[in-house]
Amino acid sequence: MFVLPRNHFFLNEDKRRGMVDRQDWKALDTLYETANITQAAAKLFISQPSLTARIKRLEQRFNVPIIIRKRRGVLFTPEGKELVQYAKRMLKDEQALIEKIKNMRDEVAGTIRVGVSNFFALNKMPKILRLFKKRYPKVEFQVVTGWSSEMHRHLVNDDVHISFIKGNYPWKGIKEVLYEEEICVAAPWVFEWEELPELPRVDYLTDALMKGLVDDWWYRNYDQKPYINIEVNQVETCKEMVVNGLGYAILANLVVQTHPDLFIKPIQDEKGNLITRKTSMYYHRDVLNLNAVNAFITFIRELEVKKL
Repeated sequence: MFVLPRNHFFLNEDKRRGMVDRQDWKALDTLYETANITQAAAKLFISQPSLTARIKRLEQRFNVPIIIRKRRGVLFTPEGKELVQYAKRMLKDEQALIEKIKNMRDEVAGTIRVGVSNFFALNKMPKILRLFKKRYPKVEFQVVTGWSSEMHRHLVNDDVHISFIKGNYPWKGIKEVLYEEEICVAAPWVFEWEELPELPRVDYLTDALMKGLVDDWWYRNYDQKPYINIEVNQVETCKEMVVNGLGYAILANLVVQTHPDLFIKPIQDEKGNLITRKTSMYYHRDVLNLNAVNAFITFIRELEVKKL
C-alpha cells in the first residue's frame, strides 16, 4: 500500500502558496524600515514589481494582509508588524550563525557591521576600509552612517559590532578614544568675540550633545540669541558656506583645518580650558571573540586615525 509522506500536505501547501525564502524576509524588513516601495526596491537593488511579488508571497503564505498602500508609502498591519519582528530576529540569528561558523575556521573572514558618525564616514572611513581590506581581503563590511546619537542607538540595539562616535555617550562596554579635537569659531573674516552676536552665522543640524555644548558656551558668554541667517543639514555644507564668505560657524577644528584662509579661534569654558570633543570607538567586549572584528579593532589601534 502506498503511504504519503508525513510532510506531503505541507509541501503541496508551500507549492500552492509559494515558498518563502530569506530574500522575502529581507524585503519585508527593508520595506518596514523605508515605508516606501520605491525606496525599498532601490535599496535592495531589485525592481518594484519584484518587491511587490515578495510581499504578496508572504501574504499568501500566512494568509494575512501585511501592508496597506497609501498615496505616499505604505502602512503595516498588526499582522505585518508581527512578521517584521520575526524577520528581524531570523535575519540577525542567521548572521550570528554565519559569523560563528566562519570564526570556527580560525580565519579572518566574514562581515563586520559598523556604525559611523557623518564626519568620520566622509573623512576617515573610506581610507580605513581600503587599508584594512588590503590586509584582510576576505572581510566584508556593512556600514551605516548618521549622527552620533543614531550610531549609539544602533550599538545599543546590537545592529552593529562597532560604532565610531563623536562625543561622550553612556556605555557599559568598551570605549576607546581615537582622537580629540577643539571646538572653534571659524569665519571668513577677522572678528572679535564681542562682535559675534551681530555677525551672520551658518548653523547645521547635529546631535543633541553637540548642540547642547555649543548652546551652553554661547549663553554663558552672550545675553542675546545668535544671528543665524543660514541653516543647513550637514556640517560639510556648513563649512562650504563659511569658505564662501556667507557667515561664521561653530564646529570642530578638523572640519576646517584644511582651509588656512579662514580665521579660526577655539572656544573655552569658564575656567579658560579649551572645549573639545572626542571621537571614540565603542563596542561590546564579546565581539572580540569574532576573528574579523578583533582584527579590525587591533588594526584601528595601530593607525594614527586623526592624521588620516
